[in-house]
Amino acid sequence: MRMSKIYMPTLREMPAEAEIPSHKLLLRAGMIRKLVSGIYSYLPLGYRVIRKVEQIVREEMDDAGSQELLMSAIQPREIWEATGRWDNFGPEMFKLRDRNDREFCLGPTHEEYFTNLIKDEIKSYKQLPLNLYQIQTKYRDEKRPRFGLMRCREFIMKDAYSFDVDEDSMKVAYENMWQAYDKVFTRLKLKFKVVQGDTGAMGGKVSHEFMATSEVGESLIAYCDHCDYAATDEKAEVVYDVEGGVGELELERVHTPEVTTIDALVEFFGIDHSKFAKAIVYSAQGKPVIALIPGDRELNETKLCNYLGIGEHDLEMADGDTILSITGADKGFTGPIGIKEDVRILVDSRISKMKNLVVGGNETDYHIKNANYGRDFSGEVVEDLLLVKEGDRCPKCGQKLKMDRGIEVGNIFQLGTKYSDSLHAKFLDENGKEKPFIMGSYGIGVSRSVAAVVEQYHDEDGIIWPLVVAPYHVIITVINTKDEVQLELGEKLYTDLKSMGVEVLIDDRNERAGVKFKDRDLIGIPIRITAGKKSKDSVVEYSIRGEEGRIEVPITDIIPLIKEEFNKAGLNFLK
Repeated sequence: MRMSKIYMPTLREMPAEAEIPSHKLLLRAGMIRKLVSGIYSYLPLGYRVIRKVEQIVREEMDDAGSQELLMSAIQPREIWEATGRWDNFGPEMFKLRDRNDREFCLGPTHEEYFTNLIKDEIKSYKQLPLNLYQIQTKYRDEKRPRFGLMRCREFIMKDAYSFDVDEDSMKVAYENMWQAYDKVFTRLKLKFKVVQGDTGAMGGKVSHEFMATSEVGESLIAYCDHCDYAATDEKAEVVYDVEGGVGELELERVHTPEVTTIDALVEFFGIDHSKFAKAIVYSAQGKPVIALIPGDRELNETKLCNYLGIGEHDLEMADGDTILSITGADKGFTGPIGIKEDVRILVDSRISKMKNLVVGGNETDYHIKNANYGRDFSGEVVEDLLLVKEGDRCPKCGQKLKMDRGIEVGNIFQLGTKYSDSLHAKFLDENGKEKPFIMGSYGIGVSRSVAAVVEQYHDEDGIIWPLVVAPYHVIITVINTKDEVQLELGEKLYTDLKSMGVEVLIDDRNERAGVKFKDRDLIGIPIRITAGKKSKDSVVEYSIRGEEGRIEVPITDIIPLIKEEFNKAGLNFLK
């Protein structure tokens, strides 16, 4: 491709809307353009990268025995109602009506659709196992789209679904997909961790997420260097030790004027944060709920929602009027003693074992000392409502946990019979008995993976594409296109490389050398050839984007150097 012809509207200035490197650089490099918030077009260079990621995904899915198909993005309300997700999926679902007033959604995911597809087609255990996938556009009405391709309202995703006869077979499929994903992200040259994840709106009991490590990742990962434990902060189990053998003291009401935060209470009482019980008031599907946790910890809202069986969109902080109506006190003085009977109190299990806590007095400007679960207050004891933090003990080996940030680029779920039961999708087993399909669900964020690659491979000058996903393998820069010798040499290399199957750009624009070099750095083509003053001697400059140094070589030595780069990247040099 000639850069004089390519649609590549690069930007010199940093886009004001962009916050993270991948967003800034994909915009500046002319690879994406925003239509409205969370909706992007992929311009020629960017779309070439998308297609390469898709092809890697496709090859590994095919190799793992999955079969590709393509389904509609438009799905009828009925199949989502059957599983209860028409309402439960929440406001992120785009909903619409046709001219006959029938309701549909733009698919945020396709569990229902795939299950509905096979339920009338697959009738016997002899037709199983089955694994189907598609690469398709998904739609989610994100409350706050941000970070470019990281969190969009429209995005490209590979989703696959396995159908098996029993749990053991499903676990085999799950492991098979795990290995396929490992190969995909390894081929994409991503540095990643596999962590336990929360199953969320997808359902099931077991889930793992593939996290590309990044300082700008939206997800927090807790992991242990001493064993293989790793989990998202939403999922991570918190080990929290409680002192035992302490006697229960008498309750004491204490005047605490305008002391409303844990930090202020610590200063007021002169005791540690862990001696307080923090009461947090929520509205859960319109009903008040109080969560009680140790004063030195943060509440994990995902664990709270899972216990309540609601979506995160159904949970919000209670306002001051709600708090006043259920406690009789202003915000900051809520506690578990004397709460109205119709208000649920959810007690983290550690609180139920702790002694002589300071709690809110449910009276403005008052707290209560020496409160004890069982004697002074009660509630629903929940095993773990805490958010993990760095330095917590590993629940597997007891060593200290570390924290990192990551970009979720893939996820796998053991769904069980959640969807097959709801949609009455059954097969006949070897004894002629009807059984529901045991399912798994597997997603890869294709467009998000592109952003993750850029986050891991860039510098202050632009993108540094790994060869396997670069929009072009080679860029030939002709310094002075008015110099016939330089142009002729560049054109010869361009023609020769194209004939060998190498994807090559030639910068034949009538621009200053500085402009060409800046664009070359910005778009990040890995292998760089410069035809300059030594073209008369059939010598060009050769360099690799992101590596120091450049060498002058005769054009006869160019092909072996390019072959070497292909070999390093695990690519076949076609001819």
